[in-house]
Amino acid sequence: MKVQIRKANDVTILDCSGDVDLYSSPHLRETLMKEMHAGSPAVLVNMAEVGYIDSSGIATLVEGLQLSRQTKTRFGLFGLKGNARSVLELARLHKVFAIFNDEPEALEKISSTEPFGGL
Repeated sequence: MKVQIRKANDVTILDCSGDVDLYSSPHLRETLMKEMHAGSPAVLVNMAEVGYIDSSGIATLVEGLQLSRQTKTRFGLFGLKGNARSVLELARLHKVFAIFNDEPEALEKISSTEPFGGL
């Protein structure tokens, strides 16, 4: 799994590619926690190139959501498809996360997303 960080205006975007599983989720967690603490007003996770996510990957995203409430950082996901979307829906977490279809929608709507809703 790879995680690349980029900025779009004042939004931090984490571009993820590959599988998010027991072995790779610590890397995503470390990057997510670092960016949440860096003071960005919003963090988006691009999941368009993620083919598979397991429970450890979901736990990492939930931890990011919890930290977003503590740091008052707006947090969202976009580009979910296949396994990643199914896993979130089965766990009913699609009702908890701010989920957007694509990057333009995410960038447009993240500023109006409640930073501490959800769980």
